[in-house]
Parts: sequence; structure tokens; C-alpha cells
Amino acid sequence: MPHELVNFITQYGYMAIFVLVFLQEIGIPTIVPNELVLLFSGYLTVNGTLSLPLVFTAAILGDFLGTTLLFFVFYYFGKKILEKKPRWIPINKEKIEKLGRIITEKNKWGMFLARLIPYVRGYASVAAGILQLKPRIFLIMVALSAIIWSGGYVFVGKLSYKSWNIVASKFSGSGTLIYIIIAVLFVLFFGIHLFKQLNKIKKQKDAQN
Repeated sequence: MPHELVNFITQYGYMAIFVLVFLQEIGIPTIVPNELVLLFSGYLTVNGTLSLPLVFTAAILGDFLGTTLLFFVFYYFGKKILEKKPRWIPINKEKIEKLGRIITEKNKWGMFLARLIPYVRGYASVAAGILQLKPRIFLIMVALSAIIWSGGYVFVGKLSYKSWNIVASKFSGSGTLIYIIIAVLFVLFFGIHLFKQLNKIKKQKDAQN
């Protein structure tokens, strides 16, 4: 992690965390990935440099407000942006529309899960905006995903303070924590769905008898 960035976060604290997370969420690249920033921020809560509740708040707000801004930009101006966008803007119309269809078909849970997938998170907000996902659904799902994604990385940074450099390099590159969370969510989702279906079949049989 660059020494200058370490000093920036240490000196400006919560504002630095918010700004770095917010910038990446609206599509502006920074020196290091958000995951590493969040891990380091969690690490700083161990020695009292930063307060854990305030770090959580700054990280989650940066995540939520950044991607919400991106969503509303494309909600109101998405079609015009895609029609007249310069070639250097890295937005693939076909991929956005494909992802958008997946999100809208699965409604709120599609948006929620998309925001927990590395490299898809930002595109999910763009796609949701272009395809006019209901803002109320978007805001709820994005708030929940921000708590899990950004809050989760902060929490891991706090827990791994004794060897945070090793853990940070692994998590920032692979998103292992998020993949585990996604796997658990899928198991829960399909488990609940299966339970409902079995219960429905049972009620139908009882009604026939």
C-alpha cells in the first residue's frame, strides 16, 4: 500500500475513507482498490487511531452515495449517454443491457447479489439505472449490500490486525470474503425457495385429501 495513501488515510481519517470509496463507486479509479482501503481502515480501529462505528459509517456512506449517484445519472440520462458516449468511455452497451435484464428479472435480489460480485458492482448500478429499476428497490438493496460489502471488509481488517498485510493482499486480489458471502446467500436463497415449494406441494396434497 503506497506510503502516501497510508498518510492520507491516517491524517484525514473518515473523510479520506469516504472520498476514496465514493470516487471508485462513481467510476473514478484511485491508487488502490477500495477493498484494501477498507481493510486498512479496519486495521486502524484496533490501536485507537480511528473509531470503528465512524469508519463503518464513512465506508458505507461512500459506497451507498457513490453508487446511488451513478444510478440516478443513468436513470435520467442513460440512453443519451450510451448513444453519444465517446469511444474512450469504457461502457459496453450490450453487456450493460444483458446485466440489466438479469437484474430486472430477479428484481430486488438480482440487484442485491450483483452488488456483491467483484467487477460487476459498478456496472450493476449503471444497468439498473438504464433499465429504470424502481428507485425504492434499488436504494434498499444497495444499502444492504453496502453494509455487507464495505462493512464486511472493515470488519475483516479489524480482525486481521496482527497480520493485516498478508490478509489484505489476499482479499484485495481475490475477493474471497465476498465470494464466501455470496455462496452463503445463494444457499439461503435456494433453501428458502425449496422450502416454500415443498410447503406449497404439501398444502395442495392436503387440500386434495
